[in-house]
Amino acid sequence: MTETATARRSRITPEREAELYAAVLDLLREVGYDALTMDAVAARTRSSKATLYRQWGGKAELVAKAMRHNKPGVDIGSVDTGSLRGDLHALVMSTDDCAMEQNNALMRGLAMAVHGNPDLLKAFRELIIEPEMLEIRRVVQRAVDRGEVRPDNPAVDYVVHMFVGAFVARGMIENQPPTQSFLRSYLDAVVLPALGVSTSL
Repeated sequence: MTETATARRSRITPEREAELYAAVLDLLREVGYDALTMDAVAARTRSSKATLYRQWGGKAELVAKAMRHNKPGVDIGSVDTGSLRGDLHALVMSTDDCAMEQNNALMRGLAMAVHGNPDLLKAFRELIIEPEMLEIRRVVQRAVDRGEVRPDNPAVDYVVHMFVGAFVARGMIENQPPTQSFLRSYLDAVVLPALGVSTSL
């Protein structure tokens, strides 16, 4: 086996990977997506550009994976409290207000960049949007299977849209980041009633 082949198959440690992702997010906060370069990431993390490209392919995939890594370590589909209201509230409580504000600020900045960067849009859809949509659908499907939600309820197809709407509208209308309290109230006032689920304790 050649030295090159060995290098291509080598993998960085989870600790090193987390360090790289943290540096990428720091750079995103400092300069934004468009001004972020692989040279800057390499310098900040004392890595070679060859290593970065070998592991992640390019900036879009690196940023999307950094964002994915930064999300709370909870498997949405595995959350099962026995009720849809309990499941959705548990998901909201999995991220504290400080982390939620930081994540929301990053996502706002990247939302603008996505429109002009097809590679970033593709990476986000594959690594963040589609996996989370599938997991939330699993949570809702369990509620359907339990008889909590009617399978023909048209709101079933728009649960993800309602979630995204909450995050976007909070900033645009009230100029405030989403919080656990706001999202719990939003779930009880908007999402659950649309699904025909009682919000009484």
